[in-house]
Amino acid sequence: MAQSEIVLNIENIDPLHLYGENNIKFNLLKKAYPELTFTNRGSQIKIIGDKKDSQEAKSKVEWMVRILKEKNELTVHAVEDLLAGVSPFAAKISMSENNKLILHGRDGRSIYAKTRNQQVLVDAVETNDISFVIGPAGTGKTYTAVALAVRALKNKDVKKIILTRPAVEAGESLGFLPGDLKEKIDPYLRPLYDALDDMIPAERLTQFMESRVIEIAPLAFMRGRTLDNAFIILDEAQNCTPLQLKMFLTRLGPSAKAIITGDLTQIDLPYSQKSGLKDATYRLQNIQGIKTVYLSREDVVRHRLVKEILKAYENEQSPKPQIQAEKTEEE
Repeated sequence: MAQSEIVLNIENIDPLHLYGENNIKFNLLKKAYPELTFTNRGSQIKIIGDKKDSQEAKSKVEWMVRILKEKNELTVHAVEDLLAGVSPFAAKISMSENNKLILHGRDGRSIYAKTRNQQVLVDAVETNDISFVIGPAGTGKTYTAVALAVRALKNKDVKKIILTRPAVEAGESLGFLPGDLKEKIDPYLRPLYDALDDMIPAERLTQFMESRVIEIAPLAFMRGRTLDNAFIILDEAQNCTPLQLKMFLTRLGPSAKAIITGDLTQIDLPYSQKSGLKDATYRLQNIQGIKTVYLSREDVVRHRLVKEILKAYENEQSPKPQIQAEKTEEE
């Protein structure tokens, strides 16, 4: 039986987060491979034993590190799934190993499509000037779109990036919030700032913002403009009315590229108003150069429970209105 000794040096993560308190996560690894000898000192892990088993254990450690880096957490449950060979994260990444690199982020981290449908979005944007992407929270719609816009700017395919959202708030009135207009709307634009922070060094991002190479503004500010030589992202488009979305789409100049993102399960418009996103994707579905990409809960890249939460809500087929309708008929 061939023996081997493998030494792994763990970089850019806190070993405590990998091993767990009192080595609880690392001990799960030891328990899964009782014939191997494991030692862990600081950021170094040594594996000694049968060559084939050692290589398999090494792969598990590498997956633990990757999950921790990608999701910023490594739960005991995730380690148990990984060792049992049923890790949803590992399966999802394995399917997307051939996905294209989008760009290198601010810290040199590779940013790429993490799921099959995210890769479909990347491909759609490369071959279409207008792309709609529809999916639930946590599927990376905004993040992937911003990454594609930053790549286009870095490659000098466009001269500027314009990021916009409708100023429709979830349960709050902007008029009653303190501060000037910028202070009122900035919280609603925060996800766009957060994505940019991951991809562009802070000083460079400030320069881009001050010179308006990168512009972030409410949708209403797009009225009357022609947006050319630009990569434009309209985020949260489910909160646009049909007229607002028509206004946005007709702003595009001949050298513009646009991504429109939205989640049709999170519409904050008054009940009497129709979502422009649903309307536009229906009207424009047969136009060459316009593509609609759908993401699902299988594309969720947030906490593992988010997928289960979405599933629970999707399974609730609104029984209450049906009961009410029956009562009305009886009356």
